[in-house]
Amino acid sequence: MVRILSIANQKGGVGKTTTSVNLAASLAAYKKRVLLLDLDPQGNTTMGSGIDKQRCETSIYDVLTEKKTIEDCIVTSQSGKYHLIPSNGDLVAAEVELMQEIGRETRLRYALKRVASNYDFIIIDCPPSLNMLTVNALVASDGVLIPMQCEYYALEGLSALNNTIRQIAKLINPSLKIEGILRTMYDPRNSLTNAVSAQLRKYFGDLVYRVSIPRNVRLAEAPSHGQPALAYDKNSKGALAYLALAGEILRQQQQTAVEMTGS
Repeated sequence: MVRILSIANQKGGVGKTTTSVNLAASLAAYKKRVLLLDLDPQGNTTMGSGIDKQRCETSIYDVLTEKKTIEDCIVTSQSGKYHLIPSNGDLVAAEVELMQEIGRETRLRYALKRVASNYDFIIIDCPPSLNMLTVNALVASDGVLIPMQCEYYALEGLSALNNTIRQIAKLINPSLKIEGILRTMYDPRNSLTNAVSAQLRKYFGDLVYRVSIPRNVRLAEAPSHGQPALAYDKNSKGALAYLALAGEILRQQQQTAVEMTGS
């Protein structure tokens, strides 16, 4: 059964796009069928997947405005070995157009239902703000993966996002929950990093992934080559960390399935 995950944080520069691209590639490396959805008008996930956002004939804009079917908008990332629904600047107009529509919060949810059975994971890279695009993603998702740096203002932003998730769960999508919190750009030599990490564990417990993503030059370089780190340098610390994250997510999913069946 498909698992739909939003990669979200209202704070920018925390590694949402890096996480989206590299988690998608890592799950694909585990032979999972993956659809990555770029919901940010900047189109960085699209470019990082080796797709030229300026040359896309169709995009997520066409899905949300119902100008095209979702099947018509799916392309393949050769470097990542996953399917992608690209994004570009056209997406800015989608939010304006959606404001006039009834049921605007559920457009993405109903579109994804058409293709959900074709995938094991659908990953949505959200924009760094709480707008109608992010709301669409959260309404369509089973869980939210929150990448965050272990720094002073991070916990405040996390609290705001947690409140948003609770509101959407209460009003529209009762199954929505925090899937996990991922510590990015992690440097264990930094005392502030360790202090914030300890606070995260205190308040969120097992929701904090055991895996953390280190600062890594290869991770930073890979997008300029239109590749996930796994394709750019499979032995880099960044690539190995995201492979480990995918493994942790798969183990959690397996454990949950066992608990649900009672075996």
